[in-house]
Amino acid sequence: MTVREIHHIIMSNLFGALIFFAAGGLLGMAPSPAPGGGAHRLGHTTDPGIIPGAWQTDAYLFMLEGKRVALVGNHTSTIGGIHLVDTLLASGIELIKVFSPEHGFRGEAAAGELVETGKDPETGIPLHSLYGRYRRPTESQLADVDILLFDIQDVGARFYTYISTMTYVMEAAAQYGIPMIILDRPNPNGHYVDGPVLDADYSSFVGLHPVPVVHGMTVGEYARMINGEGWLNSNRQCELHVVRVQNYTRQSHYVLPVPPSPNLPNMHAVHLYPSLCFFEGTQISVGRGTSKPFQIYGHPDLPPGTYNDRFVPERVRAAPDPPQLGKVCYGVDLSDKPLSELRTKQQINLQYLIDAYNNYPDKENFFNNFFDNLAGNALLRYQIKAGYSAQEIRNTWQDELDAFKSIRSGYLLYPDNE
Repeated sequence: MTVREIHHIIMSNLFGALIFFAAGGLLGMAPSPAPGGGAHRLGHTTDPGIIPGAWQTDAYLFMLEGKRVALVGNHTSTIGGIHLVDTLLASGIELIKVFSPEHGFRGEAAAGELVETGKDPETGIPLHSLYGRYRRPTESQLADVDILLFDIQDVGARFYTYISTMTYVMEAAAQYGIPMIILDRPNPNGHYVDGPVLDADYSSFVGLHPVPVVHGMTVGEYARMINGEGWLNSNRQCELHVVRVQNYTRQSHYVLPVPPSPNLPNMHAVHLYPSLCFFEGTQISVGRGTSKPFQIYGHPDLPPGTYNDRFVPERVRAAPDPPQLGKVCYGVDLSDKPLSELRTKQQINLQYLIDAYNNYPDKENFFNNFFDNLAGNALLRYQIKAGYSAQEIRNTWQDELDAFKSIRSGYLLYPDNE
């Protein structure tokens, strides 16, 4: 099948390409059950005019012809119901290996679970984990690669590690002179910018760069900023080509086709994630080990009279050892909030964190050593301990946030709504 024929099939059935998928495809990447037991699909975008970069095969397949290609991807690397690997192989592209981020190629590994390198059982293509022994491609892994193709769905939060993986891949590409194509995708939290800007002293895999928690950029825009701001080692530049999303603005309502990771099973979790992930640096559970991860939070020691919702974390594939395992947690269930309300919010909600701290009996041990890395500074922890209000905290990061927005404006590829 030729490149043009593949493109014709995809573009003539933007939302009907499931015929090929239902037959199993070449890769057999059929949807697997989500952590809560539902189907491993979130639904279709409510803005059908949006066309992600991967779907626009005419814009990049010609650049891959005659090249030895390495894909940086996972279970989100799809065109409709067809995995990108299927499309590449059916197009005659020489795909020689795949690099996968946290959660692995099939998106099933739990948070923090190291992923082994191996071979894909369906195709025999070598799979190299970038969340195991190595966090970036090695010289030997790239020795036979002519071009890198990046296609991973991000959620727009600094501490979501896919953009850190992208950074390390860009560094390796720049070091070894390998061009990189990014197939851009919409940012479901791209409609606002908020949170403290990371202090360089707190750079880690959950936050490498001086950006706020919610940066309001697609991965393509973020990659342009990485290059433009000189954030790669030795101030190198990655030879970068971004295939833009068509018909996308930051006002677009885009429903992710598949969950981006095991504990973000639906759009409620995706939109609540920037606010609730701070709890990962505390004693509070965010619902890992339940059917509502990142939609509820609580702890056995929070007062049940104040926190009326209950849940009990259990061992599941997505959370084999969740915080507060087997204990009754008292907290707040946010899963019934109208999705439209979450989708249109313009700020991180700090009140969840402030209230939980104020009601937690053992304040000395409320925070753990991970919190400052998530916050990107030590100040937020001190402010909460000191009794600052959400607005008082927000006021302290506003100047740096405004400065970031000014820098960010030079790298945007899509219309902003600010």
